[in-house]
Amino acid sequence: MDKVAFRLNVNGMDHDVLAEPRKLLSDAIREDIGLTGTHVGCEHGVCGACTVLIDGKPQRACLVFAIQAQGQAITTIENVTGEDGGYSPLQQALHEEHGLQCGFCTPGIVVTMEAYLKENPDPSERDIRDVLSGNLCRCTGYQSIVKAVQKAARRMRGEDTEVA
Repeated sequence: MDKVAFRLNVNGMDHDVLAEPRKLLSDAIREDIGLTGTHVGCEHGVCGACTVLIDGKPQRACLVFAIQAQGQAITTIENVTGEDGGYSPLQQALHEEHGLQCGFCTPGIVVTMEAYLKENPDPSERDIRDVLSGNLCRCTGYQSIVKAVQKAARRMRGEDTEVA
C-alpha cells in the first residue's frame, strides 16, 4: 500500500508523517513521532491504555487512523503536567495514594481523568468508577485510583492543599 504524507499536531507541535492510510494513531504517535507514553494494550479499544485527547476529548488511539486526526489537536500523556511543569494534581495524588503499580494503564487513566475532572470538578465515587470503567488495571483494584481522583478533585477545587 502506498504511503501518504500528512501532518499531525501532537502536544502543540506539528509533525509531518509519511505512513500508510491504515496506520493507527497509536502507532504513529509511538513509531513516527517517538512518544512512547501512549501504550498499546488490547488494540481493540477495550483496555484504555492508548487513550489520548483529540480536541480535548478522550479517544482510543488504537481505534483511529492517524490520517483521520489531521487538523485536530492531539494531547498525549507527555503533555500532562501541573502549572509549574511538574506533576498535575492528579498525578501527585496518584503518587500519594499508591494508585500506580506497574504503570502500564496509568497514561490512559491520567489522560481520561484529567479531561473528566475539567468537565466535572466535583465527581462522586460512583461517577469516578463509571469513568474508570473504560480503563482496565490489573494491579491496583481501583480503590487507590478512586481515592487519588477524589483527592485531586478536592485540590483542584482548593479544598485540600496539603501535599505529602
